[in-house]
Amino acid sequence: MSFKIKTPAGQTVERQLYLVFGNYGTAEAPQWGALGKRVEDSAAEMDWGEETKQDILGDTYTTMKKPVISQTFDPCELDSGDEYQQYIWNLAMVDQNAAELCNQDLLRVHLYAVDEDGNAFAERFRSCMVKPTSLGGPGGGTLTMPIDITFGGERVKGTAAVDMTAKSVTFTPATTGGEN
Repeated sequence: MSFKIKTPAGQTVERQLYLVFGNYGTAEAPQWGALGKRVEDSAAEMDWGEETKQDILGDTYTTMKKPVISQTFDPCELDSGDEYQQYIWNLAMVDQNAAELCNQDLLRVHLYAVDEDGNAFAERFRSCMVKPTSLGGPGGGTLTMPIDITFGGERVKGTAAVDMTAKSVTFTPATTGGEN
């Protein structure tokens, strides 16, 4: 799999071209809801677990592991039109189902990076933690439920087609080399 950033040289990539979706359907028939509605700033943090050592000869070496990727969505104002948010709210507030919150199916879509056919790069992780961190907000304001996520489980690479107007997301796993 090979992808290229699709903007013209010298033009920066728009932030809305990196999206995260949560599955509120089933594994076989996913229904993807975008995370981050009304969130002004959110970035995936990558912890590579680097370790630097100096040997007895004075030479320095560094190693890294595959990254642990986490992301925060804050303030995440509650909205009845956000199906995935409602799904997570029920798991957290009604059921307090920690096990299910640690077993979420998430899809990272990089709409700015496309293959030779124009398909966007995507990664599906089926054992992610989606953790609401609070519920509240300032008086006179809106009710918020900030969410921290950690991508986990098997990473399946592929492509995605996204139509935000139709609320349609289709993930296609890579046929070769698609696994981690």
